Amino acid sequence: MKKVLTIAGSDSGGGAGIQADLKTFSALGVFGMSAITALTAQNTVGVQGIYEIDPIFVGKQIDSVMSDIGADAWKTGMLANAEIIQIVVDRAQKYNVEFLVIDPVMIAKGGDPLLKPEANKTLISELIPLAYVVTPNHYETQAIANIDINDLEDTREAAKIIHEMGVKNVVIKGGHSRDPKYAIDLLYDGYKFIEFHAPRIETKNTHGTGCTFASAIAAELAKGTNIKKAVHIAKAYLTTAIQRADILNIGRGHGPTNHSQGYSVKIDIDLIRVKED
Repeated sequence: MKKVLTIAGSDSGGGAGIQADLKTFSALGVFGMSAITALTAQNTVGVQGIYEIDPIFVGKQIDSVMSDIGADAWKTGMLANAEIIQIVVDRAQKYNVEFLVIDPVMIAKGGDPLLKPEANKTLISELIPLAYVVTPNHYETQAIANIDINDLEDTREAAKIIHEMGVKNVVIKGGHSRDPKYAIDLLYDGYKFIEFHAPRIETKNTHGTGCTFASAIAAELAKGTNIKKAVHIAKAYLTTAIQRADILNIGRGHGPTNHSQGYSVKIDIDLIRVKED
């Protein structure tokens, strides 16, 4: 069985972070392992507390996994601070990680910062250039590329800028795209642009969508799937999980996507319209 290591924070509510990553790995048929960067006290209505793990111990968790079990891909999520980011950079280089999927977790969907400025700088200058895939949202894309994004052409320009940093593949998530009917993700591999159009779904239960999407990409890459198909499958899996999120009815706020229901039915890649140029 293929193996994927997630390096991220723990979500006590179970909808995002390490918990979402491991559920996604299981759903997509790979063995998941974890190095926890932070403990959070959170639920569907908010985050009540964060306890950051000692960076040295984060490195020890990674070493424990890699020295015995190994991994076919890594996925990073919330890395908490510059010191932890530097540890991940060091270990990614030490273990020559080919399939490194980075969900930046710099800026929340609503635009609120999730990392301090010095940590942002370390992430952008040190870790992102090592990525096989980086999956920023709208606000993170603006911060990484250092440009304002107002339309698809701006998004394409930002993808080119990020790719020039050394990233092999850039996937800009389209949850904030202005299209009223479709959420459009954009993949740029240095040669061509590929758009993935998914129907927008009216639901408040979208907690952990970024974690789930990046983890699904990592799972597919670990299995040997090429980047275009990996993003396609990940988008279809996430769309199905969002469609069935209301079945769970978890909590009073923004609930999680339905990872298990997303897998219990066949992943229908025809849900996603692909446009390539």
